[in-house]
Amino acid sequence: MLTTVRELGAALRDARRASGLSQEALAERAGVSRPWLSRLETGANPGAELRKVLDVLTALGLAVKLGPSPKPAFDDDTDPFADMFGDQT
Repeated sequence: MLTTVRELGAALRDARRASGLSQEALAERAGVSRPWLSRLETGANPGAELRKVLDVLTALGLAVKLGPSPKPAFDDDTDPFADMFGDQT
């Protein structure tokens, strides 16, 4: 599970390398600049545009899958969406 921008960048770098792509090739395929991709891979681009991040994932044949967080998202362990969606536990 990825919990930081740095972990996301490292995972993307690993996926790029496993795909045999250079930063330049992936940047071109994703429609982003190589320096932007480099900053994303090193975690130095914490405000990266989500659309561009998703373009990089798509270019690598990857997708985002959302799941529950391993820790409570709310201080008092209550779920403010339970009334809307029902208790899913």
